[in-house]
Amino acid sequence: MKNLMIALLLTGMTLTANQTLAAKPGATLDKQAATAQQQQKIKLNNASADQLEAIPGVGKAKAQAILSHIQSHGPITSQQQLTEVKGIGDKLAAKVAQYVSFE
Repeated sequence: MKNLMIALLLTGMTLTANQTLAAKPGATLDKQAATAQQQQKIKLNNASADQLEAIPGVGKAKAQAILSHIQSHGPITSQQQLTEVKGIGDKLAAKVAQYVSFE
């Protein structure tokens, strides 16, 4: 009986915490927040290896491949052109494009 009460208490606390955290004020993305988020993108052609490695899906090897490609072929100006980098296909290019700007 004691174990049942403890389990019910913990379950109640978990549900309450989830609802409280989910109902944060300002959780909606307004135009100003969207603009701020967009401005935080990494400029792909000016990024360092460390900045590129911080992008999900890009490790040391792909970061170096991107830098080498930029050095050899010039700036990358689009998501499609990013697929020309060795080891980066359409799916990864789409994922990376969320975090970079091609300026």
